[in-house]
Amino acid sequence: MLSLMRLKRWIGRAYLGLPGWRGALRRRGFVLVLHRVMENDAEAAWPHCSPLCMSKQAFEHLLRWLRQHFDCVPLESLLESPIGGERPRMALTFDDGWRDNAELAFPLLQHHEFPASIFLSTDFVHDDRHPPRCFWWEAIGKVFWQTPQSPVARRVCDALRSCDAPVPPLLLSSEASERRSLAIARYLRGLATLSPEKLESIAALTPAPLQPITLDWTQVRALEDSGLVRFGPHGARHAILTRLDADLLPRELARSHAALRARCRHPLPVYCYPNGDHDDKVRAAVAALGYRYALTARRGLIGVDSDPMALPRINVSYASTGLLAQIAWYLLRSAWT
Repeated sequence: MLSLMRLKRWIGRAYLGLPGWRGALRRRGFVLVLHRVMENDAEAAWPHCSPLCMSKQAFEHLLRWLRQHFDCVPLESLLESPIGGERPRMALTFDDGWRDNAELAFPLLQHHEFPASIFLSTDFVHDDRHPPRCFWWEAIGKVFWQTPQSPVARRVCDALRSCDAPVPPLLLSSEASERRSLAIARYLRGLATLSPEKLESIAALTPAPLQPITLDWTQVRALEDSGLVRFGPHGARHAILTRLDADLLPRELARSHAALRARCRHPLPVYCYPNGDHDDKVRAAVAALGYRYALTARRGLIGVDSDPMALPRINVSYASTGLLAQIAWYLLRSAWT
């Protein structure tokens, strides 16, 4: 029996084969969101990595495919004028500020002269005066995957149990299986309901990375100076903004806002909500800082009638770059909904 995912990909491939497919998209543009670019498929394929990762080979394939079918423009240009000419318009974004964005993705962006925007969680931008920092989901996930029976893993388990988040036994086994990787992915998604303070304190129990895994400000300036890359804020500590109280929310927004203003020559007038979560109070607070646009994690297309403070994007991962017809399916569905 044909699986639902294979059916979607078949429909997407057929959609791109229709002579008039661009007509449905010409009135609207779209934004893709990526996170990490890895050295090879083996690093990107595990279920606890694949939603945020792709290989550099897949990334280059994606760039070539996008150039073939779309007008690839800077993000601000798309948001100001989403309606394309003969070809639909699209823009490329990255979230969080991983170091591989500079080391692996940027050389390919340069080679293909492809503009991109990177949204930084500014507290995690590396500073040589301090040990490298790690996002909580990366730190906790790596302990469970690489050293599940270590003293560090036991301390992490104790801390999570005290937060009413007991760790399933499968996560602490030593098998390197897709089943265990998937269980880690599901467990990490559930932890997002904990407060930023709790998650940061648990992540602090894990060893600091031996090498920085996030961009530093020197890299940020070099990428910006290339003329291909611009930067915007993605929170300061990647806290879910809708869960912050009336005191913490403006401080979180102001810290990321100030860091970009101090460090970048031309920061984007675009805020990117961590995890895509937003509500009326978050939107108002972001707008009060002067941002004209804000990006979510909701899938969809962007038109002249789109809400500028709740703009959709389409996530690109290991799975969707392996079969790009899946992205075409998302575009088809968005174009007719």
